[in-house]
Amino acid sequence: MSQRIAISTTNAPAPAHTFSQGVRKGPFVQVSGQGPVHPETNEYLFPGDVAAQTTRTLQNVEAILAAAGATFDDVMMLRVYLTKREDFPIMNDAYGEFVSARVTSGVLPARTTVFTGLPREEMLVEIDAIALTDAPAV
Repeated sequence: MSQRIAISTTNAPAPAHTFSQGVRKGPFVQVSGQGPVHPETNEYLFPGDVAAQTTRTLQNVEAILAAAGATFDDVMMLRVYLTKREDFPIMNDAYGEFVSARVTSGVLPARTTVFTGLPREEMLVEIDAIALTDAPAV
């Protein structure tokens, strides 16, 4: 039976609390919820701009996927958490542009979008991912 391993990369923000950026067991990769945070400074970016926050958040998800040996073609599911219902179309456009450009198979991941409160007031969006890959972790 394969071992569970923590995925860690300096190309995404360090976890602020007691969790891993991602976890891999066999082909299964779970990326922890990411926000619009700069990986080097841990600064929350783009206050009030849900499109820019969505793109930065997806860049952080992508960095963790890469550290696990995965790409957006391996992503089965993305969960998007938004603080405001009116931000949905703006997030959806930024999300669609980012994810579509990275999915070469033509099969987009499944997605759920939830409207909720987030841990930091400046966070308008948080995204996590589940992927399956046979590639070795980097």
